[in-house]
Amino acid sequence: MLANRTSMERVSIGDDIIKEDIIRTEIEESGNGLGQVIPKPESIRDMTPEELQGLETQMVRKVDMVIMPIMGVLYLLNYVDRSALASAKVYGIMTDLNMTTNDFASAISILFAGYIPFQIPSNLLMSKISRPGLYICAAATVWGVVSGCTGAVRSYHGLLAIRVLLGATEAVFFPGVIYLMSAWYTKKELGKRLGALFIFQSIGSAFGGFIAAACLTLDGRYGIAGWRWLFIVEGATTVGCGLVSAMFMPEYPHKARLLKPIERDYAVWRLEMEAGAGEANDEITVWKGFKMAFSDPKIWALVWCMGMSQAMGSTGNFFPTLVQTLGYNKNITLLLTAPPYIVAAIASWGAAYISDASIYRMNIILPILLVSLSLAVVAYVICLASLTLGARYFAMMLMPSVIACPQAMLFKTLNIHMARPYPKRAAGVAMINSIGGISNVWASYLYYDGPHYYAAFACS
Repeated sequence: MLANRTSMERVSIGDDIIKEDIIRTEIEESGNGLGQVIPKPESIRDMTPEELQGLETQMVRKVDMVIMPIMGVLYLLNYVDRSALASAKVYGIMTDLNMTTNDFASAISILFAGYIPFQIPSNLLMSKISRPGLYICAAATVWGVVSGCTGAVRSYHGLLAIRVLLGATEAVFFPGVIYLMSAWYTKKELGKRLGALFIFQSIGSAFGGFIAAACLTLDGRYGIAGWRWLFIVEGATTVGCGLVSAMFMPEYPHKARLLKPIERDYAVWRLEMEAGAGEANDEITVWKGFKMAFSDPKIWALVWCMGMSQAMGSTGNFFPTLVQTLGYNKNITLLLTAPPYIVAAIASWGAAYISDASIYRMNIILPILLVSLSLAVVAYVICLASLTLGARYFAMMLMPSVIACPQAMLFKTLNIHMARPYPKRAAGVAMINSIGGISNVWASYLYYDGPHYYAAFACS
């Protein structure tokens, strides 16, 4: 009996040693490639790889069903609101406010006087507040109010003032959304989600023309000009969507109410596995994160690339004017602005899908950039050299695509290679979008010599 008991104790002790070895092996295998060991949370420690895969699929699908529609719709409205001034030019805002071509360029570019300086402090603030999702939705609501108020301006100087304020309120949104998305998605997942955002951007620009054509039919209703109705309707829509979105937008994974506790644990752990720290436990200060971003030459290289891309992107601020050179009436001109952006939506999704599928096999981002830039050269040379209807509209069909695809890839590059610490990522995203966006200021003054627009297309 004693011998049997001793034997059983040895077996029990042996089993415990084996279990400890298994757990130790699991933890050692949970390294993130950065020399760090990231133990699994207790809630998922005993799950098989197949069970973890199922949990991940369920969790990501749930997040996609909430985050992406909210961010996508708000980004769509962001571009609908932003394109309103370009549409209003076709319908008489310059006449009503006694503006010259140079005045209109100033009205376009002065938005960035508010947009550029507020992005970095806004993103640094967002990295330290507990409810960044609510912050983004509140900003969307405020910019909707400001956009609607554009319909009430009575002078050119009033328009300039409202545009500066609009830029300041919009500064929160895009870099904030990029930052919040990278707090939820892994590197492999992020490309398609960024692509989806740029699809919504393209759809917003496409339907901006349709919406403008519809709103401008209200011209003269209650004594209000059609371009004023455009700002009023679009601003009111944005306010409503911002308020509704605030009720559903999730925050960080570790406190997301839409996830079960086990899903929250896994959502945080998988990001820690990939980058070494999650949003819940990174202790880098805001100021240190900014200094790290400011001193990183890789971020400055991305800033330079974004500056070149944004110079091309200034085309969007004048796109209805460019399409008007085809010789059609005002309504058809606005409708013809839609197809190029629909093509851009398809191109953005294709680029995002390819970049995600190949992220661990080869660097596909550089080829995407090179193809986009090559097509950009083709498009701008055609517009410089030809007034032929078919050739010119073909070039215009390419323009939104060759602008959207490079920008999506640049933001993905940042979030792949500089994911943590997260205050650095927040500052980096804002630096790329704000400092890189300075080119919008000077590029807005190049659209003065239509229909060829030699200065604008040559610089682009």
